[in-house]
Amino acid sequence: MKRIYLDYAATTPTHPEVVAAMQPYFSEKFGNPSSLHAFGQEARSAVEQAREQVAKLINARPEEIVFTSSGTEANNFVLHGISFANKDKGNHIITSQIEHHAILEPCHFLEKQGFNATYLPVDKYGLVNPKDVEKALTDKTILVSIMHANNEIGTIQPIEEISEIIREKTYFHTDAVQTVGSIPVDVNKLGVDLLSLSGHKLYGPKGVGALYIKKGTRMESFIKGGGQERNRRASTENVPGIVGLGKAAELARKELNSRQKHLTELRDKLIKGVKNKIPEVVLNGHPELRLPKNVNLSVKYVEGESMLLNLDLEGVAASTGSACSSGSTEPSHVLKAIGLAPDLAQGSIRFSLGRLTTEDDINYVLDVFVKIVDKLRKMSPIYKGGA
Repeated sequence: MKRIYLDYAATTPTHPEVVAAMQPYFSEKFGNPSSLHAFGQEARSAVEQAREQVAKLINARPEEIVFTSSGTEANNFVLHGISFANKDKGNHIITSQIEHHAILEPCHFLEKQGFNATYLPVDKYGLVNPKDVEKALTDKTILVSIMHANNEIGTIQPIEEISEIIREKTYFHTDAVQTVGSIPVDVNKLGVDLLSLSGHKLYGPKGVGALYIKKGTRMESFIKGGGQERNRRASTENVPGIVGLGKAAELARKELNSRQKHLTELRDKLIKGVKNKIPEVVLNGHPELRLPKNVNLSVKYVEGESMLLNLDLEGVAASTGSACSSGSTEPSHVLKAIGLAPDLAQGSIRFSLGRLTTEDDINYVLDVFVKIVDKLRKMSPIYKGGA
């Protein structure tokens, strides 16, 4: 049976060149980067090279990159690190209702510690209105955190506009886990002080991420212990993972334009094909300001989970939303926030494309998806189209 992976927003296959770059650091180049001998310095050199590679991808300086174990850790680091280092200045955080749980849950935790959080609404496309950010700012605001693009519906936020509004007033963070490696990301153009990214979302390994921290940002270290990562993040460095992230960043930089063009063409083909062949389908997210890899659809009279299971039987891997919470039967908080009716929220499915996706894959998916929706609708007691 043909197997097609269309869940690249959840994770990506590690690039063969990344695997090759990592391999020596599991065996002969196994030194601890903090050690002064040759083994240690060999590992230290590899870590610093990776730091340069990641910095180049987002137009940062190498010393502004801190390696973490994941995008989730990077996000937690921001929320805790900024909040506790700046509580003498204020206790107010601004974020949006559609952030990843790696932002929302730390915010909920901080609220229990005496901080206040404002969760901004979004429009029907999932866009934050920069004017809402401006209205929410107070003299107690110490951090604004708005994701660069949404992991479920693919909407790209007006980060540059927001940064113009809040510049110099407070710290500004963006969760760029879904955008780094997919679209151009430049920390200077975006105007952010902090930016999170993750290795396994850009064809690197799992278990490694990075946080851009602009020089001069006042921040408490998140993990206490040794003095690694310039005293920002204790723990012996995951050298193979960091090397892999560096190589993935280098490849993403080289291939960015071709990847973006390839994915945009296939994404648009999939959206057009579904809309032409299946009636009563809604595209969730912004029609234009969206990630090249993202197609999130709501199909009337059909449950997302049923579509997902039937697609899996046909060899197609997709998702009903965030992979971090796809075990839940509750409609996604993102789809609720954009005001989607409960039946449409329950009937949502996310296809996310990647560098290995082909036109043949899209043709196959269109063929089986049309048949699956038709079959499931015929079984639905509320669908009248087939009567």
